Amino acid sequence: MIFAPSKPGGEAGYLRIATEEAFAPPEMLTAYKRLLKEDPNIDPGFKSLMGFYLSSQSARARFITESLTDLADKRIADMDARGIDMQVIALTSPGVQIFERDEAIEIAKLANDQLAEACRSKPTRFAGMTAVAPQAPEFSAKEIERGKKLGFNAVVVNSHTHGEYLDDPKFWPILEAAEALQTPIYLHPNTPPPKMIAPFLEAGLDGAIYGFGVETGFHALRLMTSGALDRFPRLQIILGHMGEALPFWKYRLDYMHRATVRSNRYPMVKATQRSIIEYLEQNFYVTSSGMAWEPAIKFAQQQIGPDRVLYAMDYPYQADPEEVASLDKMDMPLAQKKMFFQTNAERVFGI
Repeated sequence: MIFAPSKPGGEAGYLRIATEEAFAPPEMLTAYKRLLKEDPNIDPGFKSLMGFYLSSQSARARFITESLTDLADKRIADMDARGIDMQVIALTSPGVQIFERDEAIEIAKLANDQLAEACRSKPTRFAGMTAVAPQAPEFSAKEIERGKKLGFNAVVVNSHTHGEYLDDPKFWPILEAAEALQTPIYLHPNTPPPKMIAPFLEAGLDGAIYGFGVETGFHALRLMTSGALDRFPRLQIILGHMGEALPFWKYRLDYMHRATVRSNRYPMVKATQRSIIEYLEQNFYVTSSGMAWEPAIKFAQQQIGPDRVLYAMDYPYQADPEEVASLDKMDMPLAQKKMFFQTNAERVFGI
């Protein structure tokens, strides 16, 4: 079925706030090119992902790289053409997490300053998330605080950092700051790390088609089973792509975690204060980025609550105007649809 393009402005009874939209400072892409050229041992997932987008002459690759660096007229025109009233913008994957510590810090600060300026210039169209450098947890905690002053009310972490995950206590200053400042962490996908990626690469399944979801869902699950969310019980995590499949696995994850604890199979798997189901329902939001599919949206609303499911497009990686129009036609009460497209985002991101 072909749908007429949606228009911004609220005529449908709600605004459309897209909550997982990417950007990249030109300076970061230049640094990516340097790494790809100079480092023979560069992360294979990074090489597969950014090595393609920064070298391919395909129409898709050109659209993405041109759109990532624009925080002005082109982005606004693309939003208008798709019926998007506002974007919540975050540093694209892998962000600064591919760099060594000092360079990661400098580019994170640069990215936050550039994004803040764009949000100040277009406050009704752009909101932002703070980029951090997990390689430097204490800096990242302070940058979350600075991000609040810049007007950012969420933090983006592009999943693993050199193969390490946020459940490691060395990263807990980031979790502590995010909880204390009431800034949810958007746990955005990254390609699987070197220890995980080989079978994905040989099948061409390492990126958005599958590897992203597996890797990021795994990261989120580690936060639950490790006890990190018991240490920071008020911390809120946002997952894209309808929760990286976790809402659909909720029953089995909960059942098998409890069974594994009872069996004493692994010394690292201990009883947690709450169940997997409770963590998903109390500590997680999900967005529809890249998943413009009515049955999945309704299932997630049913499983974790309509107040925890938000609209996202995934611009510029997935930016089909027809997907927006199709979601306008969802068989859903207007009040619930408004929560999905608008008011949940206003509440979660402090818009």
